[in-house]
Amino acid sequence: MSASTSDLIARVVELYAGTSRFARGFVGGKLRTDPATAAILALATRAGGFGVVADLGCGRGQIGLALLVAGLAERVTGLDLDPVKIADAKRAAGALAAAGGPPADFAVADISAAIIEPCDTVLIFDVLLQMPDAAQYALIGRMAAAARRRVLIRAFDRDRGWRSRVGIAMERIGCVVRRDGSSFRPLALAEIAAPLKAAGFAVSVAPCWGWTPLPNVMLVAERE
Repeated sequence: MSASTSDLIARVVELYAGTSRFARGFVGGKLRTDPATAAILALATRAGGFGVVADLGCGRGQIGLALLVAGLAERVTGLDLDPVKIADAKRAAGALAAAGGPPADFAVADISAAIIEPCDTVLIFDVLLQMPDAAQYALIGRMAAAARRRVLIRAFDRDRGWRSRVGIAMERIGCVVRRDGSSFRPLALAEIAAPLKAAGFAVSVAPCWGWTPLPNVMLVAERE
């Protein structure tokens, strides 16, 4: 990790000073160790920024706030079903606003039914596969309709050999342990890409598993 990225993460974690010790530790750990952090920052840098961002299943909002602090987004709207996580995200967004930073709005919402306002970039990580197939297809269609420029999906690739076998076992165990009603129904990457291509996006896929044994990939759909 570069010194600049480490500094960015430290600045984002500072925004969560009003939250619990657990929340601060989670945000810092997630930003430092999740391969998606580096992938998203690199993609945003190459794109010259993500503009107005909708982050679906945003959790505590750390990715969206990192983009704002880095100057790689103009505004972020985050939606998540967990009110505790959204409360943490709101506190951090308030701290950023108090420091004169760009706006971030977070709200409790069921992304399977919530309205996605028009934006430049839609982000969704590790959430799609927890929904029934029909709900996944419907959400992909709504993301495609809302995004003016791009949709970024961290998806589970079912066809990565041993990584997929390990990932499937871990996800099934996770569903049992969490007992939160979540499911594990990853669509094939071609099934995710098809409606995006039909809506005029060019789709590419790159590994996003980093140091982990998981078959996570970043599916990037951009307007041609």
